[in-house]
Amino acid sequence: MSKLSVSRTDSRVSPSSATRPTVLVTGGSRGIGRAICLEFGRAGWRVGVHYRERKDDAARTAATVTADGGEGISYQADIGNARQVEAMVQEFVSRWGRFDVLVCNAGQATNGLVLRLRPDEWRAVIETNLTGTFHCLKAAASHMLAQGDGSVIVVSSFAGLQGRVGQSAYAASKAGLLGLVKTAAREWGCRNVRVNAVLPGWHRTELSAPALPGLAGMEDHVLGRSPDLHAVARSVYHLALLKDVSGQVWNLDSRLIASV
Repeated sequence: MSKLSVSRTDSRVSPSSATRPTVLVTGGSRGIGRAICLEFGRAGWRVGVHYRERKDDAARTAATVTADGGEGISYQADIGNARQVEAMVQEFVSRWGRFDVLVCNAGQATNGLVLRLRPDEWRAVIETNLTGTFHCLKAAASHMLAQGDGSVIVVSSFAGLQGRVGQSAYAASKAGLLGLVKTAAREWGCRNVRVNAVLPGWHRTELSAPALPGLAGMEDHVLGRSPDLHAVARSVYHLALLKDVSGQVWNLDSRLIASV
């Protein structure tokens, strides 16, 4: 399996390349996932735009990827269902013959204090954010390990490091992702499969809007602001290209991580 084909000047893939690299982005129909899809698309990649229910949004994202010089295709699956994930990944690989990068971005959240959170609310978040990501990593790894190359980037959250009032299930799921990332990095490094996590910071999306802090809530950001969404997408793109980095957690805003 050939390696990523990039130019020496700006790490962009030639749109005319016969072996364009491929990326599958879960939760790619909107928000952070969409921004990541478009960043890879502008670089000339073949982009799989995963969605669960937002078919039209995913189709629009895929169309924009193609219009910008890449090649976008949408894929439907419930990532909480291992069989659906395996089928999606198999279709992805069958179409393009390679699997270079997986970005695990799909997730959900619910608000509720620990003492008030219902068990079904807890399960829904954990099964999507943590177990769903596990299904995606497992399905992708079977192909990446065989080809001896690949990059996995998991979108976690600062809440997984510091916790957040009313976000117990979300914070727990995101903390679990960090352990999953570091373990997978150790297990797959011998086959040149890199696994990293990013903490993308606050962005106004449908998922984050209910908990989004105002200006007063940005006091823990030393720059006093949340990061630019497009800059976050570019960071994810460049991290995917780094050949010698694995098992790391990248904080993409200006909050300081407290020592344990």
